[in-house]
Amino acid sequence: MTAENRTVVVTGIGAFTPLGGDAATFWEGLLAGRSGVHALTEEWAAELPVRIAAKVAVEPSEILPRPVARKLDRSAQFALIAAREAWKDAGFEGPATADTNELAPERLGTVIASGIGGVTTLLDQYDVLKQQGVRKVSPHTVPMLMPNSPAANVGLEVGARAGVHTPVSACASGAEAIGYAIEMIRSGRADVVVAGGTEAAVHPLPIVAFSNMMAMSKNNDDPEHASRPYDKARDGFVLGEGAGVVVLESAEHAAARGARVYCEAIGQGLSSDAHHIAQPEPTGAGVSRAIADLFDRNELDKAEVVHVNAHATSTPQGDTAEIKALSRELGEHLEHVAISATKSMTGHLLGGAGGIETVATVLALHHRIAPPTINVVELDDDIDADIVRDEPRKLPVEGRIAALNNSFGFGGHNVVLAFRTV
Repeated sequence: MTAENRTVVVTGIGAFTPLGGDAATFWEGLLAGRSGVHALTEEWAAELPVRIAAKVAVEPSEILPRPVARKLDRSAQFALIAAREAWKDAGFEGPATADTNELAPERLGTVIASGIGGVTTLLDQYDVLKQQGVRKVSPHTVPMLMPNSPAANVGLEVGARAGVHTPVSACASGAEAIGYAIEMIRSGRADVVVAGGTEAAVHPLPIVAFSNMMAMSKNNDDPEHASRPYDKARDGFVLGEGAGVVVLESAEHAAARGARVYCEAIGQGLSSDAHHIAQPEPTGAGVSRAIADLFDRNELDKAEVVHVNAHATSTPQGDTAEIKALSRELGEHLEHVAISATKSMTGHLLGGAGGIETVATVLALHHRIAPPTINVVELDDDIDADIVRDEPRKLPVEGRIAALNNSFGFGGHNVVLAFRTV
């Protein structure tokens, strides 16, 4: 087997989400169909047109020591917590060092994405500058607001020297990070990569900006039912925050150290719409190209695919376009594919979405069960697919099965990841 086609596996997972502060609690919340969307109680939210969001269930200050937290933007705090969980879950203790036989730091990388970066740090420190003067601005502001700060801080934590990378492709960022990490291992550049996505944008300006684009649900009176992908009355996404991280590893390296393997990380398919900066191509043609690219470039049979964790943000146009693309590429096999829209519970984490949804996809394969889509009261007539509604559904218990994880972003970015049982 050449370096270019090395098998990549998932050996660790970590999640810091609106449903819980670790992967196990996150998964339990998904299977229970629990909504992480709530009314915002901050004073600044009172006059906003949108007063709901899916904030993390546990404040990072409850986990990270204050000297660590004060030097990190909230997005980097989320990423560090999730990465620590994934690193430990993979069976690693402490950072890779030159005298560690198990993993050389030169063979370890990190790819952690964010769609916006340290936006809350930027906005908060600007307020400090205007209200308190130049001497009160934090000297940590620049390294806190950098989009690559989460990846860099995770790289420092684990001792990565094979490369620290930060794809920025809006809401597709987290998935693109994981796809890039798979390719780092397949190409022989690394044996282990810590990869995922994070976002912390629950702040007045992003909320108002998205709201003025007519992209967000304004169902302020019923937060838990506001995110409703595929429902006929859906009216936009709900902003979420958090991080999801996986440890990816070459199969040979994982076997040599006796690591537990969740599933195989097959690869990614990519495309771009060239249609509109903030609207999906309505026929799903760009998404179709990404799905086709996935199957063209990777050894995966369409008949193996039994589950899709859909991008499905609860927007009228986007949800429909994605189903059109899946139907076009999977054909009649689509009727055998269980589709879950977990944003119905977590809200939309923007650059962090691909991270937590990869964790959900990995666990769905590992346990052979698909989480539900909640809040679908009346299925849209244009959604001609098998949506897992209200209750989890068992996936086939025998044979190899595969799942797709879709992520799309403003700018026309389309990323489709594929995973398979081992």
